[in-house]
Amino acid sequence: MFVFVIMVIAASRPVMQLAGDSVNAAGKLLPAAPATAGYFLSLSLVPLLGSLITEPAAMTLAALMLRDRIFTAGVSSRLKYATLGVLFVNVSVGGTLTNFAAPPVLMVAGTWGWTTGFMLSMFGAKAILAVLINAIGVTLLFRRELSARALGARTGPHDRVPPAFVFLNVLILAAVVFTNHLPEAFMGLFLLFLGLSEAYRRHHDRLMLREGLMVAFFLAGLVVLGGQQRWWLQDVLSRLDETTLFYGATALTAITDNAALTYLGSLVEGVSDDYKYSLVAGAVAGGGLTVIANAPNPAGFAILKDHFEDHSIGALGLFTAALLPTIVVVACFRGIRGQVGEIFDWALWAEWFAQLDRSFIFLLILPFVVAAVGLWAEYRERKQDGSGGRNRE
Repeated sequence: MFVFVIMVIAASRPVMQLAGDSVNAAGKLLPAAPATAGYFLSLSLVPLLGSLITEPAAMTLAALMLRDRIFTAGVSSRLKYATLGVLFVNVSVGGTLTNFAAPPVLMVAGTWGWTTGFMLSMFGAKAILAVLINAIGVTLLFRRELSARALGARTGPHDRVPPAFVFLNVLILAAVVFTNHLPEAFMGLFLLFLGLSEAYRRHHDRLMLREGLMVAFFLAGLVVLGGQQRWWLQDVLSRLDETTLFYGATALTAITDNAALTYLGSLVEGVSDDYKYSLVAGAVAGGGLTVIANAPNPAGFAILKDHFEDHSIGALGLFTAALLPTIVVVACFRGIRGQVGEIFDWALWAEWFAQLDRSFIFLLILPFVVAAVGLWAEYRERKQDGSGGRNRE
């Protein structure tokens, strides 16, 4: 229930307006053109704001800003995919500064007793560093194209929400976060929010009730059904050391939602603090590799997909674009704690695979086989369509 409530309130127009104003104000302080500064902040400040307004809300805000400023400006496909890859990775990492904003953290925070203070101390500096490196890197790489094509912020003073109403909604949001362990309290606050949104419709867009329910039902399904997976998962994960677990979680997140991965990992009893860190850090590090890797990714996908060729985003293109930003996150999360060169240790990867159960290896490989068959079928279909078009000419 908390995920549903926080997502709906955080994605409302008053809160989103405040976040957007913060980005625009920060952009004026940067020594860059407004359009370039807005692009950089959309990939850095907004994902980090996800720790306060939740990752789904941050993804929505960043995707809308990038759509209006970048994707509608006729930029190259290279810039579009690079932007999408960095956006997905940074949103996955940017929500780890608190214990309620990122779904993979939220699924284990209660079980392991992780507080916002703990998240700041363990993940805060590393997450901020990774987000900034990725955002600075892609901005510098495409600085010429951004200067030539990117659009400035679009203002609409006629439909702005009054400051007093913004403050009231932010106050409700803060109260919901403060009472996150008291369903009776935050549901009462949510009813107050719904009443205000109905009474002052002119200050609200469509509430994200459907999207919030979809995410909430998904996470609820993990809680209800995840416990049934303990019979095989506990045996597999208990045999992995922290290093193989970290890289294994990063890889597995590409083919399964990272919240599912961390929740199932939290079912393993008697694990160390290093084990817990490795599981969550690996899960959030791989959250941008595919659309299904992180719960907020489908929201960004839906907002931006119509601006790609054929109104679709290629899975291989997204994976390739997100790979380097993911390596940056791995370097920050793992390199600061130990030897980041472990990622290139093939013997370590072989050891990890050797420790896996055969049935689990089958489940690991199956999605890749299905994806390969699907891509091959799509390639064949497009090739036939192209041949048919040439024959008609």
